[in-house]
Amino acid sequence: MVIPIPPQSRHRVDRFTRIRVPKDWGGDHLFWGRPPGPDAVIVDNNDYLHLARDRRIIEAMTQRLDAAGTSTLMSGILLFGDHPQLSLEQELAAHMGAPAGILCQSGWAANTGLLQAIADPSTPIYIDVLAHMSLWEGAHAARAKTRLFRHNDLAHLRRRIADHGPGIIAVDGVYSSDGNLAPLAEIAAIAAENRCVLVVDESHSLGVHGERGEGIVAALGLQDAVHFRTVSLSKAFAGRAGLITCCDPDFVDYFKHESYPAVFSSTLLPHDLAGLQAALHAVREDGWRRERLHHLTEWVRRELTAGGIDLHGSQTQIIPLEAGTELQAIKLRDAMMSRGVFPSPFGPPATSRRRATMRVSLHAGLTDAQVERLVEVCLAVRPLLSTARARRTAAAPSDRRSRRPEPVAHGNP
Repeated sequence: MVIPIPPQSRHRVDRFTRIRVPKDWGGDHLFWGRPPGPDAVIVDNNDYLHLARDRRIIEAMTQRLDAAGTSTLMSGILLFGDHPQLSLEQELAAHMGAPAGILCQSGWAANTGLLQAIADPSTPIYIDVLAHMSLWEGAHAARAKTRLFRHNDLAHLRRRIADHGPGIIAVDGVYSSDGNLAPLAEIAAIAAENRCVLVVDESHSLGVHGERGEGIVAALGLQDAVHFRTVSLSKAFAGRAGLITCCDPDFVDYFKHESYPAVFSSTLLPHDLAGLQAALHAVREDGWRRERLHHLTEWVRRELTAGGIDLHGSQTQIIPLEAGTELQAIKLRDAMMSRGVFPSPFGPPATSRRRATMRVSLHAGLTDAQVERLVEVCLAVRPLLSTARARRTAAAPSDRRSRRPEPVAHGNP
């Protein structure tokens, strides 16, 4: 028996099923496409180092699952001593050159929990307009004053801080929508000059940047200038967890007692911990994976740029192919998939309504033949890409972000 949803909640479902799908998407589904064939070039996920099927990781996980089952099922607040999760936290932090680390259920939980724990309604949080949505949600959870600044616009950031005072600056090291880098050295200098806390999301740079995959902050020698780094370990580490590194070991115990995602979520499962530990060793030791990825990235960017495709400032393994509206993105998706290349569709709320994109995520497992085919297909669908002028008119935050009102203070957090 189907129980009807009351009208106060049903209208949002109706907006999706009766407006977005039939009108914005023309009755198709932006995110589904078609199943790939055996010869497809898969560039739709974040397994940048091609570790998801690595035997070392799989064997570590299966051995731990066989030995320990799915325990321990409790909040991480209860862990102490030499528990494997606490040991892995320190091992990951050491890898990134940080004094301490905290494992969370996901990158989303890391960002939302961190900002909820370090901000309150009196704290201005300066967020790059293209930063990950989880940072915006963290500011919302803290009921803090969100002050966005234009993407990588240092002058605008300075003006915002001059208007609203010291607070928290939150940026991505590598932006997942366009694949470009934050000017971290300059942002760190601004944070120090203005007594701001600096938070850098390293989800798309950990494992990929640095001599041994320690991330972009460490690669730039900025470990002592960044207060907190957050990571989703579902990218280059091919796992299921989030991570926070912090500049002060005392913060760890505070966070686990005060951050809602930490208090009210269970620990990671033993086999997940084993998989992440094996992935860490692979990331550190398999430098060839990074070398291969960087080689492919330079190759693809060079060929696409020479072919007249605007990569919108991409400097990394993330290649955005901007289509425009969601209907235009569906046409671009179908054109690429019919030619055997499978990118990842991006639309609202990850983009604005006029910046729907096919994101190509390069990875170390691509063969030379697959890269040649990928380039050939991208050049073939160039007429379906939006123009640079169209992008300038659409350079706004996602609709959901821009519509959200400033949080209202409701007492102490």
